[in-house]
Amino acid sequence: MSINVTDEFLKLVSIDSPSKKEGKLAGYLKRRLKELGADVYEDHSAAKTGSDTGNLIAVLQGNSEGAPVIMLAAHMDTVASTEGMTPRIEEGVIYSDGQTILGADDKAGIAVILAVLSRLQEDKHILHSPVEVVLTVQEEIGLYGIKNLDYALKADFGYVLDGDGPVGTVVHAAPSHITLDLVVQGKAAHAGLAPETGVNAIVVASKAIADLKSGRIDQETTSNFGIITGGTARNVVAEKVQITAEVRSHDQAKLEIETDKILEKFETVAAKNQANFSYTKELAYEAFSIDPAHPAVQNLLEAGKTLGIHTELTSTGGGLDANILNSRGIPCLALGLGNHNPHTREEYVEIDQMEKSVEFVLEALSYS
Repeated sequence: MSINVTDEFLKLVSIDSPSKKEGKLAGYLKRRLKELGADVYEDHSAAKTGSDTGNLIAVLQGNSEGAPVIMLAAHMDTVASTEGMTPRIEEGVIYSDGQTILGADDKAGIAVILAVLSRLQEDKHILHSPVEVVLTVQEEIGLYGIKNLDYALKADFGYVLDGDGPVGTVVHAAPSHITLDLVVQGKAAHAGLAPETGVNAIVVASKAIADLKSGRIDQETTSNFGIITGGTARNVVAEKVQITAEVRSHDQAKLEIETDKILEKFETVAAKNQANFSYTKELAYEAFSIDPAHPAVQNLLEAGKTLGIHTELTSTGGGLDANILNSRGIPCLALGLGNHNPHTREEYVEIDQMEKSVEFVLEALSYS
């Protein structure tokens, strides 16, 4: 009997799996994937990521000679715990009970993958490509699962079921992302007795931030100052402040230019105010942009045409497991699933969109 995608989704969201604690869900998925006829592997990435499980890889053999190996990927972790959450269904839409997130990001993607494999197992007349399923840990906190994937993938190209928008939305481009950890070192002093002998690191950092444009820089580039921490007491001139910041861009030159602006501004303002400045800079992931003529894209356009689903290519400002997979030579796109308001207690997913996604992915795997 084939899997009902809604029933499967409700089962998945009943299993709590915040980042680093995906083990219970992974145990369930191992059993489920084996029931669906796939060979299942758990990699050894947990030693590096600190999760209570590795990434899962499942391989389903194809039955269409010469068809490409296609990857279907999703992530097992949720951005926050859903412990005790009871989902509710109203007029074809699934919501959380309002106490936590729903977890459709990305359990809707996993449910679709399981439903697709179920259909392939049930109907042996469907000629289909070999399928390589990749289910990762710690996507939400820095793509750490896919970055530490310990498995030699065979896929010719792939689809990450973690995109924004309705079914038919195809994310073919995403930005590079630089993270910055900035430190301004001033000088402590008593704020009431001798403030003039100190250098307030909070004030110095504030002057630098105030002189910089942040948020939307242009259509390809964004920057943000996310967290600022510092100081020890109300009556002490703050000696040290730490700021976490980021820059994202689809254009590598713009990425470096905007990053340099931030670093140069902090250097200048710190020096002018007798403070010291240091930083750590890291490329979290690289941009990707897949040509619409690529077979991975054309395959989806044909699937949409066959099913009467409007297919639209778009870009995103966020990071995905697809960024890492593309950087490793496997062309990957992200597919919209009809999720809304991810990372909030107002998150929801439309049942008919999940059902449509099953048909869309199934058609994309079909090679006759």
